[in-house]
Amino acid sequence: MLKRKLVRDQMGFSINVPEKPMRIVSLVPSLTELLCDLGLENRLYGVTKFCIHPEEVVSQKTKVGGTKTFHIEAIKVLNPDLIIANKEENDEELILKLKQHYPVWISDIETLDDCLKTIREIGDITDTRKHAERISEKIRQGFSEIPVPPRKLRAAYLIWRRPYMSINRRTFIHDIMERCGLENVFAGEESRYPEITAEQLKKANPEVIFLSSEPYPFSEKHFEEIEQLLPDCSVVLADGEMFSWYGSHMMFAPAYFNKLMDEVILPLTKA
Repeated sequence: MLKRKLVRDQMGFSINVPEKPMRIVSLVPSLTELLCDLGLENRLYGVTKFCIHPEEVVSQKTKVGGTKTFHIEAIKVLNPDLIIANKEENDEELILKLKQHYPVWISDIETLDDCLKTIREIGDITDTRKHAERISEKIRQGFSEIPVPPRKLRAAYLIWRRPYMSINRRTFIHDIMERCGLENVFAGEESRYPEITAEQLKKANPEVIFLSSEPYPFSEKHFEEIEQLLPDCSVVLADGEMFSWYGSHMMFAPAYFNKLMDEVILPLTKA
C-alpha cells in the first residue's frame, strides 16, 4: 500500500495524498508546465485543452475539457491520485464535485510571492522539492535584477475588447506590473477584471497601454483604435503569458521585462 500524507492546500482544505503521486491531472495550464519542468511528465495523465506548454508533452496527454468546463467522467477514467486546480481558473462547483472522490489541491495566486510559494508546495506534494527550489530561486533572482525606473509609469493593461476589460490590484498581472515600475491606473476598481468604457480609459489618462496577447488576441491591427482615443499614449503589444502565467514560465519573464524596460518603460519615464 502506498504511503500517504496529509497536506493543506492554499484554500485551507486538508487533503490526503500519496507521498509520491503517480497519476496526476492538471486543470491549470501554467501549473501543467510547472509539473513538466519538475520532471513529472510521465506521471501526468490528464490536462485541459488550454494546457499548451510544453507542446511535445501535452499533445500526448488526455484532454479532459476546458479549465471551467472539464469533464468529471473523463477524469474518473484516468483514476488520478492528485488533481491540481486553481481558485480563479477552475469552476468552483465542479471542483467541489471532484473533491468528493479525489484529492484536489487548489492554489490561490495573486502575487509573485504566491507563485514562488506554489512552486515550492507543489514540489513538496510531488516529492520534487529540490527541483522546485531551484526553479523558485531562479525566478526570484531574475526578478530581483530587473532595474527600477526613475519614476512609476501610468499604465493600463487591457485583456479584452468589446467591451474593454482591465485588471485591478487583486490580480497576478497587477503585481507583475508593480515590479516593473508600472502604476496600474485601474488598480482601485472593485472587480478584479473590470469592464472599462472608452471614456473611462481617456479619463484615466495612462502614459502607456498594454494590449495583452491573451485571453483576447490583441495584435498590432488594434493599435489604431486605441491611438484614436488617446493620441498621446504609447501602445504596446504585451506577451500575455509573461504577465500572467504564474509557475515555471516565470523563469523566462525577467529577460522579457528587461527588454521591455530598455525599449519602452525607461524611455517613457525619462521623456
